[in-house]
Amino acid sequence: MRFLEGLQPEKVFYFFEEICSIPHGSGNTRQISNYLADFAKERNLEHYQDRLGNVIMIKEATKGYENSPAVMIQGHMDMVAVKKPENPIDMEKEGLHLCVSGDKIYARGTSLGGDDGIAVAYGLALLDGDAYRHPRLELAITVDEEVGMDGAREIDLSCCRATTMINVDSEEEGIFLAGCAGGARVNYLLSYNETKQTGLGCRIRIWGLTGGHSGVEIHKERGNANCLLGRVLNRLYHKHPFFLVSMEGGFADNAIPREAYAELLFADSADTDEDKKLILQFTSDIQAELRAELAGKDADICVSVDFFDVISKEAADRQITEKLLMFLILIPNGVQAMSGTMDGLVETSLNPGILDCREGKLHIGISVRSSYESAKKALIDRLKALGALVGAETEVTGDYPGWAYSPHSPLRHKMIALYKEMYGTEPEIQAIHAGLECGLFAGKMPGLDCVSMGPDMKNIHTTEEELSIASAKRVWEFLIRLLEEMK
Repeated sequence: MRFLEGLQPEKVFYFFEEICSIPHGSGNTRQISNYLADFAKERNLEHYQDRLGNVIMIKEATKGYENSPAVMIQGHMDMVAVKKPENPIDMEKEGLHLCVSGDKIYARGTSLGGDDGIAVAYGLALLDGDAYRHPRLELAITVDEEVGMDGAREIDLSCCRATTMINVDSEEEGIFLAGCAGGARVNYLLSYNETKQTGLGCRIRIWGLTGGHSGVEIHKERGNANCLLGRVLNRLYHKHPFFLVSMEGGFADNAIPREAYAELLFADSADTDEDKKLILQFTSDIQAELRAELAGKDADICVSVDFFDVISKEAADRQITEKLLMFLILIPNGVQAMSGTMDGLVETSLNPGILDCREGKLHIGISVRSSYESAKKALIDRLKALGALVGAETEVTGDYPGWAYSPHSPLRHKMIALYKEMYGTEPEIQAIHAGLECGLFAGKMPGLDCVSMGPDMKNIHTTEEELSIASAKRVWEFLIRLLEEMK
């Protein structure tokens, strides 16, 4: 059964559904990569698949466009694979459960992967058959964009001749992107000793937050569950000391975490009922406090507690527990600086998106972004210094450059003129705080003229992600017309 059957453009949604049926979260892209390579083989297209799984497909120009400069269409095959806690789906092995409601497509209980499955679907629809007029097309689909742009960093573009590149990895129709921030991932790794402890067991949980994309929505100041968990635990520890068993929160460094929890042991108590009463009162009070602070931003935050009665478990002692909690609350979060040259643009930010603390090992994964390489480096140096103070190993991975705005872009000028002709209004030209692969591609192909665009999507990187059907159709029609005019 095809859930998107009958939607227009038919081929685009056919391939989008095909993509959604294949697990393709970051780090789990071999199956989707092979699907793309097989697509090219079946159509006798020149293609390249490297050891990482990046795929380049080439379709020669149609009649009348033989002397036109080649055009690259670019996107990434991986998605941020997140699900609701109660959803039993195994996103490493199962496809998505697509649903349609009015104008929107979403996936039941998981993220949708419209970022960037729609780019792949557009590309495949373009290369499938001979229905459209176009110059030589070079479709470049990368792996693991969402975890540091590893694919774009390693891809070999020596087979490509494009002078212009249309990146289809933005989420607002009518907005053409012409610049983006650079970024990196900072990983903290800290080992500590555990000992057997006995006491009243409980689980403190932060939930009900909105989450979102750490580049696109960081300025909205939504609650970060990992950071808020650290704040709650630190406050609780000073009222009622405990042993830390574990902490966990977030799925990806570039997604604002919506939920986090910790397992604790409260010892040295002769009255567990009184302990439970005090802890319940504490969680009620701090929930009210946080809801007041986050009013208009994330006011549905919940702080809940479940008790396990008296149990024995391996846990950090109180000295180490206090050290770990102090470390967690000292990690900065959110917007660090706004642009002084472009109104409303975030310049520098960070997002502690992954928290995993158990069995004597702490891992925190942080997405760092900045429009300035110097500011990015300064923030990374700050995080390294903080790690050194507590004895944590600090690893920097996935470092990628920003994409500087160019005042002279023939591609951008052509796209603006065509958009005005087709829709009677002028598109917006923006730079964004999120990362795009344009900077890495332009670095490999000097002089490459890049613009990023895409259809309307909401709540990407969350289980509420949705793609507009009508917008996807309009952007497709615009793309087809644009290619027809690139003689």
